[in-house]
Amino acid sequence: MTSDTTPEAPAAPVALVTGAASGIGAATARLFAERGHHVVAVDVDKEGLAELDTLDGVATLVGDVSEEDTNTAAVRLATDLFGRLDAAVLNAGIGGAGPLESPGAIERFDRLWAVNVRSVALGIRAAVPALRAGGGGAIVATSSVSGLRGDPGTWGYNATKAAVINLVRGTAIDYAAENIRINAIAPGGTATALTAAQIADPRFSELITGRIPVHRWADPREQAEVIWFLTSPAASYVTGVTVPVDGGLSANGGILPPPR
Repeated sequence: MTSDTTPEAPAAPVALVTGAASGIGAATARLFAERGHHVVAVDVDKEGLAELDTLDGVATLVGDVSEEDTNTAAVRLATDLFGRLDAAVLNAGIGGAGPLESPGAIERFDRLWAVNVRSVALGIRAAVPALRAGGGGAIVATSSVSGLRGDPGTWGYNATKAAVINLVRGTAIDYAAENIRINAIAPGGTATALTAAQIADPRFSELITGRIPVHRWADPREQAEVIWFLTSPAASYVTGVTVPVDGGLSANGGILPPPR
């Protein structure tokens, strides 16, 4: 028996990526688009997002993800424009705070908390209903190796990135029964705008890469590949974990330098 009706092609999966204007976020948005996803890319950097506007299947939204309205608008854009949401990559983040006793340190910490932690909570809160409506999906947050332990002079960043790890654990438990998986990556030294000054300083760059067993900075796309895995069906039994993507940095006890 034959039919003249041609089956409709499956709808392309849809991913939302925050902090998408540069670094790991931009690499993730590009990778997902290359592999057939529609992407909603969100950032405060309008000029940076403009580079993604040229990609097929990518819609951009300028906004501050520490604000609830931006997260709600991003999910609405995904569902209105592309009809669904399958994955959310909550990558936006900033560094800084300065010495704890310095003027304005707590105010800077408040901003760190808003961007690095509050935005993840808001992103999960906004994405879950859309993921639930589609029968489930995946969320990946960007933490850091700095969330796994302390670093000198970066107490504020350490605290916020550690908070992301436990936020992921807690929410993963809450939503696992609804087929919504929530994980994180903990990037090590990666060549992004956040680390550009460090990489440009030969002595400092050598100090950092000397502590990394693979002896180099990561490319943002290497981080994006792990995000891709965590959102994919290949990771269907993975939830509540933070994956260090750090060239072996967190495996080293730190007492002795890794061999060359």
